[in-house]
Amino acid sequence: MGAAMLSDLMTQILIPVCAVVGIAFSLIQWMIVSRVKVSTEKQSPAAAAKDKNGFTDSLIEEEEGINDHSVVQKCAEIQNAISEGATSFLFTEYQYVGIFMVAFAVLIFLFLGSVEGFSTKSQACTYDSTRMCKPALATAAFSTIAFLLGGVTSVVSGFLGMKIATYANARTTLEARKGVGKAFITAFRSGAVMGFLLAANGLLVLYITINLFKLYYGNDWEGLFESITGYGLGGSSMALFGRVGGGIYTKAADVGADLVGKVERNIPEDDPRNPAVIADNVGDNVGDIAGMGSDLFGSYAESSCAALVIASISSFGINHDFTAMLYPLLISSMGILVCLLTTLVATDFFEIKAVKDIEPTLKRQLIISTILMTVGIAIVSWVALPSSFTIFNFGVQKEVKNWQLFLCVCVGLWAGLIIGFVTEYYTSNAYSPVQDVADSCRTGAATNVIFGLALGYKSVIVPIFAIAIGIFVSFSFAAMYGIAVAALGMLSTIATGLAIDAYGPISDNAGGIAEMAGMSHRIRERTDALDAAGNTTAAIGKGFAIGSAALVSLALFGAFVSRAEILVVDVLTPKVFIGLLVGAMLPYWFSAMTMKSVGKAALSMVEEVRRQFNTIPGLMEGTARPDYATCVKISTDASLREMIPPGALVMLTPLIVGIFFGVETLSGVLAGSLVSGVQIAISASNTGGAWDNAKKYIEAGASEHARTLGPKGSDAHKAAVIGDTVGDPLKDTSGPSLNILIKLMAVESLVFAPFFATHGGILFKIL
Repeated sequence: MGAAMLSDLMTQILIPVCAVVGIAFSLIQWMIVSRVKVSTEKQSPAAAAKDKNGFTDSLIEEEEGINDHSVVQKCAEIQNAISEGATSFLFTEYQYVGIFMVAFAVLIFLFLGSVEGFSTKSQACTYDSTRMCKPALATAAFSTIAFLLGGVTSVVSGFLGMKIATYANARTTLEARKGVGKAFITAFRSGAVMGFLLAANGLLVLYITINLFKLYYGNDWEGLFESITGYGLGGSSMALFGRVGGGIYTKAADVGADLVGKVERNIPEDDPRNPAVIADNVGDNVGDIAGMGSDLFGSYAESSCAALVIASISSFGINHDFTAMLYPLLISSMGILVCLLTTLVATDFFEIKAVKDIEPTLKRQLIISTILMTVGIAIVSWVALPSSFTIFNFGVQKEVKNWQLFLCVCVGLWAGLIIGFVTEYYTSNAYSPVQDVADSCRTGAATNVIFGLALGYKSVIVPIFAIAIGIFVSFSFAAMYGIAVAALGMLSTIATGLAIDAYGPISDNAGGIAEMAGMSHRIRERTDALDAAGNTTAAIGKGFAIGSAALVSLALFGAFVSRAEILVVDVLTPKVFIGLLVGAMLPYWFSAMTMKSVGKAALSMVEEVRRQFNTIPGLMEGTARPDYATCVKISTDASLREMIPPGALVMLTPLIVGIFFGVETLSGVLAGSLVSGVQIAISASNTGGAWDNAKKYIEAGASEHARTLGPKGSDAHKAAVIGDTVGDPLKDTSGPSLNILIKLMAVESLVFAPFFATHGGILFKIL
């Protein structure tokens, strides 16, 4: 078999060192961003001479002779209002979610503890009855602790991301006065702070948890890594509420602001006269930043847990080969170093001089990180894995070579890049699909909706083939472990992916602040250019999240089938087939709930915005101030009220099916929800992204074709705005939340598998 070249001691040192390097790098980026002052103070000439980062370049206002310090003051005030709104919403949301966390933690302990009747005696191991393992009560206790740790890490990841984004938005606006390059670097550095903090925190907490649990479990690695799965469940549970709650908040405000402001009152986007404008900008941070941060952290935690569970019952776990066992964490560690180099390329090695450079720079980040990561994976696979080993494959051990596992990770990594670029093709207004959607606005909103839906359905084809090929290749080489590490491969460049993703909402907020502070038209053009590129990269980020969710949930599904001791999942069995049908229906039910929630909240928002325009004298003339607080309250109340039913649907389904119908029906439900959920998620995200960028294509008027459809306020533009508002809940609420649905149901089933296998299927036992 051969031993790994990397010693256990070196593994123990390398993983935390890489995590600490990631945290240190994010803090350095944050310090650089903080040098942009949101105040009117001037820098001394001596400091200016030393300044190579351009923090003292001349401003547009100075060039035009209208340098008004009150503009900076306004930026600071707006930034504070957005930050306070986002912080208060998240604190309220976390109070609700905290109650759920405690209740669900008790449930985990009671269900898993009851498997052996709360016995404290050692039991025969599940996969090797000749050996004795720790009692089920220990697994119950440690799974509960891991669940709470995962939940807290997820919440902290989302909250820190939101704080960084609200810190950076006004700074990006102020830097836009010096040029588009300076604004881009500020927004991108801020995104990198979030990306590296999240990737490093996730890795460090998981590593520390494994080592602490190991003190109790000793050589019982089967029990140790089974209890670690609670970490993934905790991470994804928080992500679900963050994504759904944040998504409802942001889209209720967005739809209300757009429909009344743009369509009815014909005022620009983010106009300070619009009462919903602060709520809209708060929403970008709680939905697109905090929700997305928790979501990708959940994916990372689950893919790591799925790989570790399968490895623990393979030769790595049986032979207690600690370095090979932690192969998934070593890949993530290498990912942090690779992303660090990739980020320096965008911030320090190349300078953006024009608007046209923005999107290529962001795409270059994805390509460079993927190429460097391929080399990184080769190095990790060479030093951390034995030349050959065995992987558990549904009851038998399959022999695998280290180069085969390297290919599994690479398949996931490159499939992610393909999905990203296909998503970009269908959602960027630089290509014909979005331009066709924009062109359809000439004949009204109806044709725009038809073209947009068709685009979304068509955009599913290539990503599904990429995922299918990835699954086939990785399973052929290394069974379910291959699929788990393929998912990790897709998420290995998570720091860069998150930096690009967070850059979008920061730029969007920067544009809003520029408009509300009354800055010049040239500055708004720059922030719009940053935002348009950010829209496309956000769609790419969603593509990555959905693709990795498909692989993660399949790997978790495999681990669940093994743990529940199901020998074969036979689709022709009625028990399984009814599960398949119900599972395939769940994403539709979930989408209906979230879409309707956005609709109801948007209805209240539209009525409130109309009321203010009709009853506040001088509001349209700009002499009176709108009541922003009421709109913020409508979004907050609606999202907190409406996030509970979709969350309950996802969390309770595996429990109800497992307890009443048993593990075979549950395996059908998981397979059905995976197959239909991935398709709906991709089409919903891409349809919404295309409608948004079709609207921006008309507004920018950058080409001859776009100018024939514009300008703002034309009939074609109004049709595009309607398409954009229809797409808002698709791309920012239902679509992104669906990938959490398929992952969360799978990881929850895996955590409760011992209980379902012992006590599940009550109805079939009675009949």
